[in-house]
Amino acid sequence: MGLDFSDKVAIVTGAGGGLGREHALALARRGAKVLVNDPGGAVDGQGNSSAAEKVVREIEALGGTAMASHASVTDWPAVQAMVAQVIEHWGQVDVLVNNAGTLRDKSFAKMELDDFRAVLEVHLMGSVHCCKAVWPFMQAAHYGRILVTTSSSGLFGNFGQSNYAAAKMALVGLMQTLALEGAKYNIHVNALAPTAATRMTDGLMAPEMLRALRPELVSPAMLALVHESAPTRTILCAGAGSFEASHITMTRGVHLSADNIALDDMDLHLSQQWAELIDRRDDIVPDNGFVQGDLEIRKAQQKLH
Repeated sequence: MGLDFSDKVAIVTGAGGGLGREHALALARRGAKVLVNDPGGAVDGQGNSSAAEKVVREIEALGGTAMASHASVTDWPAVQAMVAQVIEHWGQVDVLVNNAGTLRDKSFAKMELDDFRAVLEVHLMGSVHCCKAVWPFMQAAHYGRILVTTSSSGLFGNFGQSNYAAAKMALVGLMQTLALEGAKYNIHVNALAPTAATRMTDGLMAPEMLRALRPELVSPAMLALVHESAPTRTILCAGAGSFEASHITMTRGVHLSADNIALDDMDLHLSQQWAELIDRRDDIVPDNGFVQGDLEIRKAQQKLH
């Protein structure tokens, strides 16, 4: 039967095609009212189209309820107006799927700074704008489910995508912090790293790979991460029907005592103990940013005793 969203209202950005379209359709099939956001145009943001309206018509043909928005996620007043539109029509906003994206790939040496900033504006600030706009309504309702779209390029790096990777890893930091701040309001925030054939992958993969990476095979992960039963602070990878969890971990590391080692010699000792420092046995998934400092202080105190 699938997960139930019959009493929920969802906003999906970048939903005029590809992965966003599949996300919007999947939510609508399960009963959610969906605002389909897409300004239209090509992967680089140029041009115009009625992509959002086409998806709305698809949802309505399925018997669902939807409306379109052409707001650019980079435009803060337009995003505020988009959320106000949802509240005016449906009285609530329960789910936000930040999917809007753009690509301007080039090696770092050849990349113009304007192309770096443009990608940050869409992926990072676009998600910030949407999260900021829905946040007070979710706080007031003591309920919310937010998804940001990260990427293996951000988590692990990818040649020619320094701008995209920087934005996508920044979204993980945003997710981690919003999940902590949203906990007392029952706002769960997660991240999805999809591998899917979309407009942004055209020309990058062989046809048989693109067929295996149909975007509809990613949407089940989205549904699991924005349902009322969803976890929070999860990084989920999904593609070709496979699903994996990714974690930012910290090793147990080493401690070099300033009482026993001269500061000028500490770098040499650190290099000599590198293998132990990076040993991942018993590594930690920190609950928050204070865990690092706490671990370091405890190790220093243990040396004193």
